[in-house]
Amino acid sequence: QVQLAESGGGLVQSGGSLRLSCAASGSIFTINEMGWYRQAPGKERELVATITSGGRTNYAESVKGRFTISRDNAKNTVYLQMNSLKPEDTAGYYCNADGLQRNGWGQISRFDHWGQGTQVTVSS
Repeated sequence: QVQLAESGGGLVQSGGSLRLSCAASGSIFTINEMGWYRQAPGKERELVATITSGGRTNYAESVKGRFTISRDNAKNTVYLQMNSLKPEDTAGYYCNADGLQRNGWGQISRFDHWGQGTQVTVSS
């Protein structure tokens, strides 16, 4: 089983910065895409940024130029550097990863998992 553990959320003033981390662990064979999504109260979960194993990135228009996603494949960890934060960035931020896992019998299967989420609150 693959687990995702997020860290780095918190309370910050408008214009400030935060860095989120998400480490994947468990019976990982390969990880394809990792990404960050967010969900504000009363709203649907939305994409923030994704990154492939090859380093190709994709960003929501609302965060382009302010957020940077990066990845350490050796550590199975994805990061989200968030600069120039705005009150509208306030949300629960969730890590997602998909790829292949291998069980104790050597059988390989796909996985697509979410972390438990970390809260980011930006005060005006």
